[in-house]
Amino acid sequence: MLHIVVCIKQVPDSREIRIDPKTNTLIRQGVPSIVNFYDLHGLEEALRIKDQHGARVTVVTMGPPPAEKGLKECISLGADEAVLVTDRGFAGADTLATSYVVARTIRKIADIWGPVDIVFCGKQTLDGDTGQVGPGVACRLDVEQLTYVSKVERVDAERRRVRVQRLLEDGVEVVETSMPVLITALKELNKVRRASMPGMLRAARYKPVVWTTADFPDLDRAQIGLKGSPTIVAKTWVPQIKAVKTQMVAGDTPEAVAERLAEGLWADGLPQRLGWAT
Repeated sequence: MLHIVVCIKQVPDSREIRIDPKTNTLIRQGVPSIVNFYDLHGLEEALRIKDQHGARVTVVTMGPPPAEKGLKECISLGADEAVLVTDRGFAGADTLATSYVVARTIRKIADIWGPVDIVFCGKQTLDGDTGQVGPGVACRLDVEQLTYVSKVERVDAERRRVRVQRLLEDGVEVVETSMPVLITALKELNKVRRASMPGMLRAARYKPVVWTTADFPDLDRAQIGLKGSPTIVAKTWVPQIKAVKTQMVAGDTPEAVAERLAEGLWADGLPQRLGWAT
């Protein structure tokens, strides 16, 4: 049976995010947290593979204790197990330190519940928006990686092969590779299901597995938390809102509207700025 690990992260709801005008930092107090929606598309694809081929789906996240809520949501959707990696030693991690801890967690999961065939991550998170953790985890695990996946065409459990479509800037690329593999999911990959009543009841009773730094005896503490995070935020600021002038152009006929619009653009100097007239 396939073993699939899905990496998720709880992030501030982007619809509720506000900026402190004095400090130019995010105001997190009172802002609800949600599961990063790209990660949910990764979970949905894992559950679809489980429905079709049979699989064990394990969800993992690194974060503070309240991140347990996001793991329970994944359990309600159909995940089998959930692991919360939480410790003050992990606090302040950038993408480099995060990928180190997540990769170590996946190795530990493989030791306990069996080898991992597929790892799903979201393309990026709504708060960091870097898209670096998934590829970083793949490099640390030394497995194949398929990024920006918009469709999983085929999973061959017997031959241990996966074929996907990758959405690129200039088209779609079809790629096939062997397991184990890490896949980063786009929102075009699927439509996330709703939790069932039995799933919600199971999630309400479920207690995620919790690991701290003590559960990783050979963890290199120089690679976790702030010590393992070379990223430095030198400055943050809120872009200034620029006023945009608008003017209604009216006329009795389309021709009259077009004529008045052309006159207005000419008077504004647009043709000259574009090099259309001398």
